[in-house]
Amino acid sequence: MTSGPLAPLFHFSYLLSAVLFIVGLKFLSHPQRARRGNLLAALGVTVAGVATLASLWLPGAGFRNHGLILAGIAIGAVVGAIGARRVPITDMPQMVALLNGCGGGAAALISAVEFLHAAAIGHRLDGTTTTSTMFGTVVGSIAFTGSLVAFGKLQGIISEHAITSPLLRAVNVLAALAVVALIGAVSIVGGAPVYLALLGMALALGVLMVIPIGGADMPVVISLLNSFTGLSVAATGFVLHNNALIISGTLVGASGMLLTMLMCKAMNRPLSNVLFAGVGAGPAAGPAAGAAGPAKPVRDISIEDAAVLLANVQSVIIVPGYGMAVAQAQHAARELADMLGRNGISVKYAIHPVAGRMPGHMNVLLAEANVPYDQLFDLDAINPDFEHADVALVVGANDVVNPAARHDKSSPIYGMPILDVDKAKHIIIIKRSLKPGFAGIDNELYYDTKNTMLYGDAKAVLSKLVEELKTAAA
Repeated sequence: MTSGPLAPLFHFSYLLSAVLFIVGLKFLSHPQRARRGNLLAALGVTVAGVATLASLWLPGAGFRNHGLILAGIAIGAVVGAIGARRVPITDMPQMVALLNGCGGGAAALISAVEFLHAAAIGHRLDGTTTTSTMFGTVVGSIAFTGSLVAFGKLQGIISEHAITSPLLRAVNVLAALAVVALIGAVSIVGGAPVYLALLGMALALGVLMVIPIGGADMPVVISLLNSFTGLSVAATGFVLHNNALIISGTLVGASGMLLTMLMCKAMNRPLSNVLFAGVGAGPAAGPAAGAAGPAKPVRDISIEDAAVLLANVQSVIIVPGYGMAVAQAQHAARELADMLGRNGISVKYAIHPVAGRMPGHMNVLLAEANVPYDQLFDLDAINPDFEHADVALVVGANDVVNPAARHDKSSPIYGMPILDVDKAKHIIIIKRSLKPGFAGIDNELYYDTKNTMLYGDAKAVLSKLVEELKTAAA
């Protein structure tokens, strides 16, 4: 990167940033230390960024357009700060998808600029640089457009249902083969036109890859695309001979892929099934009709009766889902839990690994509402407690509590580990309607004899429950 007496200082800066990245990533593994880990990782990025910027002003560095570089940093910082402060916590999945796409797009752009510059001056790139450039171009482009599609699905701009057809599958296969063929053509023939064709086809492949995937699988998709962005950034580091990019990109790529595999394991589905099975496609199953019989009975419960039940139990497990995020009901859920706790009732939260629309979505929402970390339990830790729980209060969750996953081999969620809500003594489900979840199937839990439905907006319902409990205690 640089030579002379300042070289050790720059190398030390990159080493320090790498250590901060690794320690920050380690801290992110526990909710109580996650904020500190995020700050450490941000400090690592700052150290690496300042060191790189400082190198641009060294004599003989050969860099130009310093004003444009500073302007780009200033604009990005302002936009990022405004977005971080104004975007509500419930829209974090969309923001994460968008920011991740920006990272992949930046990596693809850098690779493109390096290749096109070399082509313009007639310089032939060596094998390592060519491979890194091709990898950064293809994977970064897929991460960019794929993340934009994920953003569109999460934001409701594009249908959240899986969009599949035999024709679309054929087009996807042809697009993937075209990318492979163009990589070979660029490596052998070179030239800007062939490279631009590769860039365009890679961008199209990102769209085609994510369009068929339904909203229920978005946590896995976001994690996978995050891994793609990290790998493309690492490849860009080889192109620019920048160790900080190589280290940070490799960490993001590896952690993203590990998280993807863990979430696939949590759903008991291989990654190929998530990407190509089209779970959630087609019309939703009917909410109350049997295969060939009359409508199944569903019991309702009023706010008053639900409050009476909650006031006379010893233990409650709250199961949050995407409906809680949509209703922005996390603060109301915490207020209800606090009131129950003051009355001597044990309250726990059951968090399914893929509940919500991004990895850790429920944890983020509940942390934002200042729910104590020691009340949050993952699937394996909480499932044995359901059979001893007096009430399981489901707030907007659907597929992750559907008992069909255990026995219905025809179900798209068959084999997925679920939260054992049906083993609780009483079940209350807060939902707007009996509408199926994103898997598009009916939820057997609705018709459990121990279950009662409490219809309405989750935030409004929970707030009314709190008021009823206050009135009863007065």
